[in-house]
Amino acid sequence: MKRFNMLDEDFTCNNCGYKVSKLNYTARDHCPNCLYSLHVDILPGDRQNTCHGLLKPIGIEKYRDTYKIIYECMNCHEKHKNIMANDDNMDLIIELSKNY
Repeated sequence: MKRFNMLDEDFTCNNCGYKVSKLNYTARDHCPNCLYSLHVDILPGDRQNTCHGLLKPIGIEKYRDTYKIIYECMNCHEKHKNIMANDDNMDLIIELSKNY
């Protein structure tokens, strides 16, 4: 089981420039506007990955009573998954669902 380090921080999206606020119910790990993330963790919230590439959303998969966004790092091409947030752009979520 993965260790989870709770880091819920405000940030500016490196892809679209959107000013992202904390989620306040779990750790924010991607932009709710464009859904991009950064490849900064090895274990959730540890900020130990040196890649720092943009994680491009490429698909969606069902996970329990929600969905996970499937990412591919634009730098190292590693695949990664994050649970979607309540305020994510649903138009983009629906568009990504067509990929898988």
